[in-house]
Amino acid sequence: MLVYGAMIKDRLAQVQQHIKDICTRINRNPKDIVLVGATKYADISQIKEAVAAGLKTIGENRVQDALEKFAILDKERVHVTRHMLGHLQTNKAKKAVEIFDLIQSVDSIRLADEIEQHAAALNKTVAILIEVNTSGEAQKFGVHPDAVPALIEEIGRCPHVRLLGLMTMAPLTEDQDAIRKSFRDLRELFDAVEEDFGVRPYVEMRYLSMGMSTDYEIALEEGSNMLRLGKAIF
Repeated sequence: MLVYGAMIKDRLAQVQQHIKDICTRINRNPKDIVLVGATKYADISQIKEAVAAGLKTIGENRVQDALEKFAILDKERVHVTRHMLGHLQTNKAKKAVEIFDLIQSVDSIRLADEIEQHAAALNKTVAILIEVNTSGEAQKFGVHPDAVPALIEEIGRCPHVRLLGLMTMAPLTEDQDAIRKSFRDLRELFDAVEEDFGVRPYVEMRYLSMGMSTDYEIALEEGSNMLRLGKAIF
């Protein structure tokens, strides 16, 4: 049971223990799970507290917010892996390539091309995930599941882009069956991509990013190995 009034270090410990308990129950290794602290609503002091308590990866939703926060973290020599979680506009791709270690929200070849252009200029290989809309909700970003293979083929023409997996967001609903189906559909797509594209040099299906503060137990049960938790930690 998560206690939201606790200190950040205590909440982080509670989350980590909960993940261990879930993994024990479903016979998975908790060391295989990457915990991303979603810092959209967290300030610098909260981020620093979480990192000091052992959080190794943070994720931001907006490039402008990330630029401001990361500049302070760099100045104060706070070392943490940094992910782009939110929708990335093509006109923000240049800065995203410069400051993020992984971009989780690639959902078009146009965006992949922009990332390639800026990565090439920096002589840098950029790690990405493809964001997939498995819920079918019109208001959500992400490529349609049926369009994923074609997008991967196009990404193959981007020598400075490396595909490391898939990401999705569950539908905004209390219906746990709908949430579970959204996650299961992504896991099945992940397996299919690994089988069909796993030998490509630009594809390494390492991460299945699904699960947020309200639904990460279901996500773990359905195979997620990367969780994006904000409220549960901060």
